[in-house]
Amino acid sequence: MSAALSKNAAKNGKRQPGTVRDFHEEERLGRAYDAQLLGRLWPFMRPHRVFLWSSMALLVLSAGFSLVRPLVMGAIVSSAQNEQPDRLMTYGVTLAVVVAGAQALTFLQGYLMQIAGARSMADLRAHLFDFMQRLELRYYDRTPVGRLVTRATNDVDAVGELFASGVLNAIGDLVSLIGIVVMMLVLDVRMSLIAFASLPFVGVMVWFVRGRAREAYRDIRVKTARLNAFLNEQVSGMPVVQAYARESQMAAEFDDINADYRDANKTSIFYEAVLDAAIEMVGTVCIASILWWAGLKRIGDGTITFPLVVVFTQYIKQFFEPVSLLAQRYTVLQSAMSGAERIFKLLDEDAVEKSADAFAGASAGPSDEAVALEGVTFSYKPGVPVLRDVSFTVKKGERVALVGATGAGKTTVTSLLLRLYELEAGQTRVLGKDVRAYDRRALRDMFSVVPQDVFLFTGTVASNVGMSDESPDPKKVERALERIGALDVFLKRPGGIEAKVDERGANFSAGERQLIAFARALYKDTPLLVLDEATASIDSDTEARLQKALEVVMEGRTSLVIAHRLSTIRAVDRIVVFHRGRVVESGSHDELIEKGGVYARLYRLQYAVEALQQDAPGVGA
Repeated sequence: MSAALSKNAAKNGKRQPGTVRDFHEEERLGRAYDAQLLGRLWPFMRPHRVFLWSSMALLVLSAGFSLVRPLVMGAIVSSAQNEQPDRLMTYGVTLAVVVAGAQALTFLQGYLMQIAGARSMADLRAHLFDFMQRLELRYYDRTPVGRLVTRATNDVDAVGELFASGVLNAIGDLVSLIGIVVMMLVLDVRMSLIAFASLPFVGVMVWFVRGRAREAYRDIRVKTARLNAFLNEQVSGMPVVQAYARESQMAAEFDDINADYRDANKTSIFYEAVLDAAIEMVGTVCIASILWWAGLKRIGDGTITFPLVVVFTQYIKQFFEPVSLLAQRYTVLQSAMSGAERIFKLLDEDAVEKSADAFAGASAGPSDEAVALEGVTFSYKPGVPVLRDVSFTVKKGERVALVGATGAGKTTVTSLLLRLYELEAGQTRVLGKDVRAYDRRALRDMFSVVPQDVFLFTGTVASNVGMSDESPDPKKVERALERIGALDVFLKRPGGIEAKVDERGANFSAGERQLIAFARALYKDTPLLVLDEATASIDSDTEARLQKALEVVMEGRTSLVIAHRLSTIRAVDRIVVFHRGRVVESGSHDELIEKGGVYARLYRLQYAVEALQQDAPGVGA
C-alpha cells in the first residue's frame, strides 16, 4: 500500500512528507560565471600546462591542414574536367598526405589533451579528498555520505569532460572558423554573405538553449547526488531493511528518485537534440541556397566555375562543422560548469578544522594533570546542550570511568578531548595544555581509542592493527595481539595476520573486530587511553580473555573508561557519573554505592536485569 501511495504521489506531482527522499534533497546553487569557474580550475591545470599548450598548438596546425583540403578537392575536380590524369594523380597523393597529416595531428593533439585532463582531474580529486579530511565532524553529521561521494566522483568526472569531450578544443574550432571565413570571402563575397545570413538564427538557438541547458545539468547534479546518497544508505542498512520487510517501501522510494533522475536527463537530452538538429538544418538549407543561387544566376553565364562551387560547398560544410561542434561542446561545458559549481561550493565551506591557537595555551593546568574539563558546555544542535557546565580532572596514571545513561554525554567528552568538535564554552586541557593550542595530529597522536562500534578498513589484519603507521611492523602487530591473548585467534585464519579484511570487516565477528581494536590501541602505545564501551559487544568468553590483558594495557597509562556494563569498572580509581549532561557524582564504586545516588540506582537496575537474564530459560541460547 505504501508503494502504491508513493507512486500515486509521483504521478500527481506530489510526494509524501517525511520520506527518506526528503532527507536527501540537495540545495540548488545560484548562477556562477563560467569564466570565474574556469579561473578557479586553472590552478589544477597549471602544473600540466605543457601538455595543454602543446595540444593547443597541434590543434592550430590541424586546423591549417583542414583549410587546405577543399582547395585540393577543387584542383582534383578541375583536373578531371580538363582531362589531366597526371595532375589528377598528383593532387590525389596530395589529398592523401593532407588527410593523413590532419589525422595524425588530431590523434596526438587529443592524446596530449587527455593526459592534461586526467592529471588535472586527479589533482582536483586529491585536493577535494584532502579538504574533506579536514572538515569538522559537525559537517558530516548534517551531510549525507552519498552527496560527498558524488562531489569526488560524478562532479569531478563532469568537469573532466572539458578535456575528454574536447571542450577546450573550442579554441581550435574558433581558429578554423576564422580561417574558413577568410577563405570564403576570398573565393566569393556574395556566396559568403548568403552563408553568413544564417548565423543570426544559430545565435538565437544557442541563446535559447544556453540557460535551459545549464539549469538542466544543475538538476542532473542534484538528482545524481540524491540517488547516490539513497543507494549508499540503503546498501549500508540492508540488514535492517530486510529484517523489517521494508523492501517494497524502499523500492517505491527508489522508483521516485530514479524517475526524477531519468526525467532530469531527458530534459538535457532534449535541449542537446534541439540544438544539434537546428544547426544541421541551417547548414543543409545554406548549402542548398548557394547551389540554387549559383546554378540559377552564375553558372549559366560562365562567371562561376564548377570547381569553385565544389570548393565553396566544402568550406560551407567545414564552416558549420565547428559551429555544430561549438554548440555540442557548449552543452558539455554547461554540465562541466554545473559540476564545478558544486565542487567549489564544498571547497568554500567554512567548516574546516581550525588550526592550533597559540593564545589558547596561556592558562596551563597543574603538572600532574592528564586531562581536564572546566565549565564545558557543548551542543550538537543549537539550543540543545549535550554537556552543561561540566568540570572534572584526571591525573596522570589515573584510571577513571565515565558512567551514565545513554545520551548523558559520556562519548562527547572524548570527542572534545580529541578536538573532533569545538566546544561552545569552557576549556578542555590535555597534559595541562588547552587542546586548541595543539596541532590536531600531535594532539590525537597522544590518544589510543577503542570504540564500541569498530570500523575496519579493507586490507589485512596487520594493516588494521598497525594503521597508526604508514608501514605496519609485523612483529609489533603480533606482540600487540599476543598481549591481549588474541594472537592464536588470528593465526588460525589462512594467512595469519595477513588475512584479508573485507569492507567494514564483514568477514570477522563482532568479538574479533573488537579484539583488533584493542590490539590497534596497544600497537599505537600512547600515554592516554580511551575505552568507549569497548566490551559492550563482546561475549562473556571474549570478555574474560580481555580482562587480564586490560589490566596490563591500562598499567602506567591515563585511562578513560566509558562503561555500559558497570560490572567491568570496579577496578578503576574513580567513577564520574553523568546525568542529563551534567556531572552529578564522583568517587569510587563503594563510595557511590554507599551514597545511594544516581550510580547506585543504575548499578542495582543493571544487576537486576542481568540476574533476570541468567534465570530466564532459553536466554542467551
